[in-house]
Amino acid sequence: MMIQSTPPTQTHRREFLSNVGQGMLLASLGTTLAGELGVSTAFAAEDDPRLSFGKLEPLVGLMQETPTAKILSVLVGKLNAGVPLRQLVAAGTLANARTFGGENYHGFHTFMALAPAFDMSREMPKGQEALPVLKVLYRNSFYTEKNGLHAKDVLKPLKAAKLSKDAKAAQGLHAATLAGDKAKAEQLLAALAGQSLESALNGVLHHVEDNHNVHNVVMPWRAYDVLELTGKEHALTLLRQSIRQCAGGKSRSSQVPALLEKYKLLSRPVGTRKADDPWVEKFALNLLTLNRPQASEAAAAALAEGILPEHVGEAISLAANQLILRQVEVWKGNYYGRRTHGDSAGVHASDMVNAWRNIARVSSHRHAMAGLILAAGNVAQSCSKDGHKPKPFPEPVQLERVKATTPKALLAELDAAIRENNQLRACALTHRYGALGHPQRALLDLLIQYGTSEDGRLHAEKYYRTANEEFATTRAAFRWRQMVSLARVTASCYGYTVNDKRGQGPGHRAPGYEEAKRLLKV
Repeated sequence: MMIQSTPPTQTHRREFLSNVGQGMLLASLGTTLAGELGVSTAFAAEDDPRLSFGKLEPLVGLMQETPTAKILSVLVGKLNAGVPLRQLVAAGTLANARTFGGENYHGFHTFMALAPAFDMSREMPKGQEALPVLKVLYRNSFYTEKNGLHAKDVLKPLKAAKLSKDAKAAQGLHAATLAGDKAKAEQLLAALAGQSLESALNGVLHHVEDNHNVHNVVMPWRAYDVLELTGKEHALTLLRQSIRQCAGGKSRSSQVPALLEKYKLLSRPVGTRKADDPWVEKFALNLLTLNRPQASEAAAAALAEGILPEHVGEAISLAANQLILRQVEVWKGNYYGRRTHGDSAGVHASDMVNAWRNIARVSSHRHAMAGLILAAGNVAQSCSKDGHKPKPFPEPVQLERVKATTPKALLAELDAAIRENNQLRACALTHRYGALGHPQRALLDLLIQYGTSEDGRLHAEKYYRTANEEFATTRAAFRWRQMVSLARVTASCYGYTVNDKRGQGPGHRAPGYEEAKRLLKV
């Protein structure tokens, strides 16, 4: 996949996912509710208690029914038989959704890593394309088996419900989700899905804005994003996860409606004023000095001033990036022990902002404004965690120690720094590499290998994707900060498997990785 240096267009996704209407319901409803909504389906028998996925069902079922000890050999066999890798990802997402329904911590972590892993596969060397995907599917199988394989599916065909023609489905969906009434909320989501994908996505965002931790925010974006692989007919199934994930949560976003009203953001046209480099830098750094309500108001005020939402989002993203670059270090005798990978404040904030920015590009005007307001507040709140320095790494003294100048020499030293868990050396080397104008692709060819082999908890895939998307949508003056932070996170995660344990010797690789290499003969 080509790494873009200018903001990527969302047109292809809009075209692919537009005009969904009733077609998205076919594989997601039981026949009773489908008939109630005027939709026919051949995917589930009237008395079938199990959600079914049409032509993908055999592969979905295989993933749910195969023990973990055999899953990789089975999947590589499918690849060797000509099954496309994208089809394995599609089936894996549906198997995960049916098994966990967005309610299992390990389950939804795995779901959210599948699309990023497929994106990574497009950048891998020839013969290694499947490695990132197989790593994630191995973990998916592990927790599926731990959950009881297919015997305890969370998502079932939806039951029929009488929905008043004049019902305000979005408001009802919001209220039912907050009340923890999953059945009613899902039925109302089905009604919205019968109108369009946009209506369904906007419907779930109300409760996401009420329960805006990183997982709740990333879930609907990944559910939307992966439709390019699964097909739009599975949108309802994937968005149902967001309802179940948020059901019963307490509202934390009372400030958002007030800010939307105070700054008249719903009645104003979208801003067109371009922010220059000094404005973006100042706004980003200012967020790090504010508390959550103040940061949210600062974003609302900027949007009211007519600043392009894309540029407001860019500044918020750079603020989140600073949390990674400013996190303090602790030396533990023979390695750096203060991790920046995984669920560190900076990585979580960056992933969350990335999701809000993507949501803002495809959702309604109301949710685009609300999402950016919440993103700013989330960054400010995250700044109080983990401990952060006044200035980012690398420091001048660390840059002075970098003597290499050629791409080959810098990347060789970066590889060594990663293997030593030397985060600050990795920051300095990557900073110098970018400052000298060397190609991003060669750097990514190094980092992607460790993003694939390390961190069995699968944060690496998600953050690799975040850093690359934010690099592509950040102006030239600041974009290399995203690569510096990615190098730091990569150095942090080297040698860690799961539960933040540092392994010894070859066994430190992420579970399933070495077996996948052997099966693929790479």
